[in-house]
Amino acid sequence: MTDQNTTDPQPRFLGKESAQPASPDEAVLDYVPNPRVGELYLTRFAAPEFTSLCPVTAQPDFAHLVIDYAPDETIVESKSLKLFLGSFRNHAAFHEDCTVGIGKRLFDEMKPRWLRIGGYWYPRGGIPIDIFWQSGEPPQGLWLPDQGVAPYRGRG
Repeated sequence: MTDQNTTDPQPRFLGKESAQPASPDEAVLDYVPNPRVGELYLTRFAAPEFTSLCPVTAQPDFAHLVIDYAPDETIVESKSLKLFLGSFRNHAAFHEDCTVGIGKRLFDEMKPRWLRIGGYWYPRGGIPIDIFWQSGEPPQGLWLPDQGVAPYRGRG
């Protein structure tokens, strides 16, 4: 894994042609200075077409990911996040490992005030699996909107 936690104001991917990383370990996440340091606000990324592979069958698994965080000194650069999430397409891991791993990597590298991730996995074998992780209690006064993903209802 390369040194991901850069706060270089010139991200290495933005505005440049960028190859899709072969794996999450090879993916580099860029962080830039927070333009609103000291302000309490929530940033949300939604990835409704997240894909990884089942580690047992190698069949594709699909999820709607929602990542919410309250920035501190840095924010994640969105193109590097898109490339990182795309690197899971050929990565075999259970839903729990993907969801929690993404949240922990962002939290450990970016060091936001708070972060949560919801992984709303589409059913395979008849059972949808939803995975939730957060870094701790949200800061007092942070507006936390619902993640907006309806529970799975099948055809009903």
